[in-house]
Amino acid sequence: MKRLDLDELPPKAAALLVGAQPGEEVLLVRNGAVVGRLTGGAAEPQARSQEDPNQLPEERAKEIFEQFRASIEDEF
Repeated sequence: MKRLDLDELPPKAAALLVGAQPGEEVLLVRNGAVVGRLTGGAAEPQARSQEDPNQLPEERAKEIFEQFRASIEDEF
């Protein structure tokens, strides 16, 4: 899948893409000719990772830091 970072686009283009309704088509035009077509879709909910939903962000950050530190210590 190709990825397009909306933060790197001009604001007008980003707003047009974000505002596309599910099923609505956005034509990509260059020099008056259609070069592509995008179809709006419903935003997919972000999948939760396998982390504990009851875990506090501070606890998760501590766990990640400990894993990072352990991997660095293993390298050196």
